[in-house]
Amino acid sequence: MIVSEKPVIRCVGAVIHDSHGRLLLVKRAHEPGAGKWSLPGGRVEQGETDRSAVHREVREETGLSVTVGELVGRVLRPAPKGTYEIHDYACRTDQQTLSPGDDAADAIWADSATFATLDEGGALTEGLADCLRSWGCLPRDA
Repeated sequence: MIVSEKPVIRCVGAVIHDSHGRLLLVKRAHEPGAGKWSLPGGRVEQGETDRSAVHREVREETGLSVTVGELVGRVLRPAPKGTYEIHDYACRTDQQTLSPGDDAADAIWADSATFATLDEGGALTEGLADCLRSWGCLPRDA
């Protein structure tokens, strides 16, 4: 039996659109991807469910309370000591006011033009735009 020396690290992300179709993005304050825009999310702590991890991470990074919906996609990303397995969930919130904190240097509601500008400028985390496009989750203008 072969045991991998590089563990899989389970993570979650939140795909949240507001009533105007804008997508919630956070600017990562720490590696991986420090300074890049991404979805709110992070590691699932031991004994925590995906849903509770999504609630915790969104609250810590944006100040928002969300209702966690269906899984929209899964991605694998290299990690310094293994592989991040990220499960992204559709979420809803009635709140609009963002209060970045914890691992987020900033947070914004990005419309399609803003998202395209960030993408073209290389300001998004690697592969984010392609994943969201393939999942049908890009910002949509109301």
